[in-house]
Amino acid sequence: MTLQAHPQQDETQQTEPVLPGFTLGDFEINPPIALAPMAGITDLPFRRICRRFGIGLTVTEMIASRAVEFGSERTERMAELDPGESPVSIQIAGSNSKYVVDAAKWAVDHGANFVDINMGCPVKKIVKQVAGSAMLRDEGLVARVIDAVVQGVDVPVTLKIRTGWDSESKNVENIARIAEDNGIQMLTVHGRTRAQMFNGQASWEDIGLAKAAVSIPVIGNGDIIDGASALEMIRQSGCDGVMVGRAVQGNPWMLDEVHAAIMGLPKPEQPSAEEVWEVVLEHMLHLADFHGVKRASKLVRRHVPWYSKGLRGSADFRGSFQKVFEWDAQVETAKAYFLSDIHHSIDPQRLDIAI
Repeated sequence: MTLQAHPQQDETQQTEPVLPGFTLGDFEINPPIALAPMAGITDLPFRRICRRFGIGLTVTEMIASRAVEFGSERTERMAELDPGESPVSIQIAGSNSKYVVDAAKWAVDHGANFVDINMGCPVKKIVKQVAGSAMLRDEGLVARVIDAVVQGVDVPVTLKIRTGWDSESKNVENIARIAEDNGIQMLTVHGRTRAQMFNGQASWEDIGLAKAAVSIPVIGNGDIIDGASALEMIRQSGCDGVMVGRAVQGNPWMLDEVHAAIMGLPKPEQPSAEEVWEVVLEHMLHLADFHGVKRASKLVRRHVPWYSKGLRGSADFRGSFQKVFEWDAQVETAKAYFLSDIHHSIDPQRLDIAI
């Protein structure tokens, strides 16, 4: 899927910081750039890599509140944080106040600086449980769950939403006010409805409606693919920070570009082949260390090919890499490709999707 550029994007770099950052609890979110929670992606190794490139706030994968009750090893791993990973939020989901509060307390016990409630996930299995974006259709339920969690923990509680269920029932302003009235201290708005899923363009103007409705910090999410798009979202919405997602997969250098744009710094140069390989190898080793080689050998078949996007011969590499199953061979195959003399730089047009 290729997204068309939002109109009037200005690639001009500013000469001073565009956003000053903001305070959330005892922490300064500066730079005001957050990494989006992505299921099966934003595990600890992925967040470690992104921390190197100008992220001000990381968020774990979404954790279902009922999963916390069962206490599986997988759920525990999803919530595992680095000792120095701060500020960081653990994201939870659910519509039953008791289970969501229990999950929030569990998140705090696991070291979360903030608890983020997900009311934006559009995935069918989540929506069927009246969780995620399905909750936007019941504003009373939204208020009850938020109030219960805010009263149940002693760290800041934040909220992530979409602009509404569909184009006929957008209620982003109402949800934003409900959130602030019930104690939410930061709101993230993905500028799509649930009906859009990840299709079409995100409405940065709708993010602006939420910003205008409340006094708490509002983070904009959706279609940020580079520094220019981040600046244009800020211009259109007036948001206090940005959240980046799929555009980071295989390209953490994009975070460096967004950081430079927001801070008024020159646009960074594209990484060399050696710099790309250094990060690819580091990511692979983090995966092996955290998940074990057996599990990591499966995960790298997803992560490593993303790094090849925009490089010459990437399609052939992706096809061949998927057929390599042994860890040592995977490392050598990746090294041979990324350090090959057939390419030395990343195509600046390599990114065409983002959330």
